[in-house]
Amino acid sequence: MISTWTISGADGATGEELLVAFDKARSMRVLICPAWFDEANKLRRFTIEVMRRLDKVGIDSFLPDLPGCNDSLAPLAPQTLASWKAGMASAAYQFQATHVLTIRAGALLAPDHLPGWLYAPQSGNKTLRGMIRARTIAAREAGREEKAEALLALGRSEGLVLGGWSLGPSMIRYLVDVEPRLADGQSEIAQSALGGPGLWLRAEPDEDPRQSEALAAIIAGDAA
Repeated sequence: MISTWTISGADGATGEELLVAFDKARSMRVLICPAWFDEANKLRRFTIEVMRRLDKVGIDSFLPDLPGCNDSLAPLAPQTLASWKAGMASAAYQFQATHVLTIRAGALLAPDHLPGWLYAPQSGNKTLRGMIRARTIAAREAGREEKAEALLALGRSEGLVLGGWSLGPSMIRYLVDVEPRLADGQSEIAQSALGGPGLWLRAEPDEDPRQSEALAAIIAGDAA
């Protein structure tokens, strides 16, 4: 279930990253583009539980680490949206994926050639603004004053550390403007379809078996 995969970047460089997979060589093979940063922590168990349920109904799934995230040995600061998107395209080819499921901002990395589902897709701007807002709140609590627009300007030119994540200027410049979009054969799954508020809104990582079951059921039902 836990293994590694070889990622090929946009610059042709390769590296080894961790992979969680339920792979029994079945006909339907779902590549998962995970949530990012703090939301990745809050939604990790939810994502794995969705994969377990897909496995029970005969669907393979693959959850690759992104370079610079989780247990990756690659530094985060040099990563760009293009490098991550190229990595997901490489994963789709390597795992022979037939479909894609994205979680939150993972929608920004969905390979365009795969049909599938964008669960509660999040724009780059909202992802970035939320992280900047959290930094300004933390600064205020520590007795410092930081302005969101000044931080964004600094991030565009030099990069920023947000929530412990070191984001390079290229990543920040792309995030400001990028929006998720549906390619042919892809559909959006709203949080309301799962029932209850999104788990990313909770203060700590948590789970909700009903939401995991609901998302897996939608995917399995669409595939039937």
